[in-house]
Formats: sequence, structure tokens, C-alpha cells
Amino acid sequence: MVKRAGNDSKRLGRATVAIVAVTASMLGLASCGSDDSGSQVVLLTHDSFALPDDVLAKFKTETGLDLKIVTSGDAGQLASSVSLTPGSPKGDAVFGIDNTFASRPVRAGALAPYTSPEAVNGADEYALPDAKGLLTAVDRGDVCLNVDDKWYDSKGQQPPTSLADLTKPEYAGQAVVLDPGTSSPGISFLLTTIGVYPRTWQDYWRTLKNNGVTVVSGWETAYNQLFSAGTGKGDKPIVVSYASSPAATPGTSALLKSCFRQVEYVGVLKGAANEEGARKAVDFLLSPTVQKALPSSMYVYPVRKDTPLPDGWQARAPIPEWTVNMPPAYISDNREQWLTQWRTVMGR
Repeated sequence: MVKRAGNDSKRLGRATVAIVAVTASMLGLASCGSDDSGSQVVLLTHDSFALPDDVLAKFKTETGLDLKIVTSGDAGQLASSVSLTPGSPKGDAVFGIDNTFASRPVRAGALAPYTSPEAVNGADEYALPDAKGLLTAVDRGDVCLNVDDKWYDSKGQQPPTSLADLTKPEYAGQAVVLDPGTSSPGISFLLTTIGVYPRTWQDYWRTLKNNGVTVVSGWETAYNQLFSAGTGKGDKPIVVSYASSPAATPGTSALLKSCFRQVEYVGVLKGAANEEGARKAVDFLLSPTVQKALPSSMYVYPVRKDTPLPDGWQARAPIPEWTVNMPPAYISDNREQWLTQWRTVMGR
């Protein structure tokens, strides 16, 4: 649930829940320049980070440490920032780097190895082959096409059911997608098309362009302003969002065969001022308390097994049985070439 490129700073559930800005005044945290590094843990994350205050406060109760949250743009910016300071990090741990950018900090040597005892409860199933012990999965948010079923009902039309449908004349001008150079779900959707059409994906995008697809820079503009079921009641009944989005927007559905598996990770930063505290932060994000809070606060799926989901999620936000899933190193090796080719096709 690229960036990114990067992780959009406003994914769906994050629009329905106020983003938590954890400040020093709220949690009594020391300032960034404090010498009392042993009493606090600095967690670097993206702007979309959101957990309830009472959940965050439990970290202090359980560890005796203050958790200071420092945001740094979207997931792509976060990955870049961390990768530029290996061994001299601006924090102790980092959360929110996803599988489309994971290779960047790994290759930069910006992460310290740590295997949480909590990982055996489900996070290990999402371990990255080239980063095991360096990055630990926290949540999953599958990027999929979403459709406004109510809009189609009102028009007496059948909604699309596949990626291929977006190229048909009857759906001309109805879709809004995201620039993969500036949006996390945007690059995830590009990767979906590459996975489904490995040899002809550029032709697919050329056909989308000719069929009147709209491209915008980020998720919030697409979903909240242009999507017909969004808060702005736009005129586009097809949008790139998440498999979990329909849980917050009744009358919509996700096309579960158009999805890319997006997983967010946490890691200890090499050279952290409080490495032991950083490890406790990793454990905390994998704890039942945090994992249970993730769906309703950030509209992502928890990775911990047997974590209860909010009422209605099983029906409105089922986990896709099929997703495109690429090794982070493969994405890293080809990302810039793919983006250049996409821009050429789309004339951007």
C-alpha cells in the first residue's frame, strides 16, 4: 500500500483519519538537538504516518522511552534521505520504505541488521530476499484499480472488470491514473502493467493515452478531486487506489486482478544514536497493539497473523488473491529506464 516516486502522502484511509503529527509538546519529547538520546527513539517516516495517540503512548509505557516521529515527505524522499546518510542517520529507525524503493537504502549500507522476535508472527512471510534482517515488513497495501459502482449503476452501464477494459471505447475518458515519477501508487500501477504486459506494456499505455486517460501527480488529486466517488465528486469513475479503499468508500470496488503488492518496512539505521531503542521500535510496530490499529488508522493490511480487521473489511476490502510482485533489486535496476519509456509514450 511508491513514491515515489514515492508513497503518496495521502492514501485513502489517510484521508479519512487525521494524520497524526506527533510533536514534542504532545508526548513530552526532547528536541532533536537533545543530548538525552538514550531516553528517546527517533523514528523517521513519511508524511502519511498515522497512529492514534493512545497507541503511540503505549511505547513509552512499555519501554520507558519517548518515541519521536519525524516525517520526511513521501516514501521515495524518505528512502533517498536515508540512503544519503549511511552511518550518520538523522534518526534511529525508519518506517515506510516500501518494496519499490527498498534496494536504495540497502545498497547504500544505511541499515543495521536486526531480526525482531515478533517477525515470526507473519512479517517473515514478506521478507525481502536481498534485505532479510535489514528491513522488516509492517503492513501491506495492494494498489489496484478502483471503480465507482454507483456511477455505473446510475448510467445503466457495466463497470470495467480488467486492465484490458480501460482500452475499450466505452470507457474512453473515464480513468484517472497517477504519474509514476511522483506517486507511490502511481509507480505500483506502472509495475502492474509491466507485469501483466511484459513485452507490450508501452503499447498498452499508448492505447490508454489515445483512450483519454487522465494523468495527475498524486493520489489525493486523483481520488479526492477527480474520482466520482471521492469527496470532490469528480467525473472519473475509474481511479488508481488501494484494495482497501472500498472499505472507506461504500459503493465502490477494487479490481482484484489489477493489483501490485506494496509492502512497507521498518529498519534500524546504521549508526543510530539509540540502536537498542530502535530495535524496540521495530518490535513495537509488529506488536498486536499497533498491528490492530493499522487498518483503521492508515487503511493498510497488517502483516501479523490473526490480527482482527475492522467490521466490514472482509466483505468490502478483501485481500487480492493475485498480485504483481517484483524483487526490489529488479525494480531498482530498471526503474529509471521504465520511467523514461513511460514519459516518452505519454509525452510528459
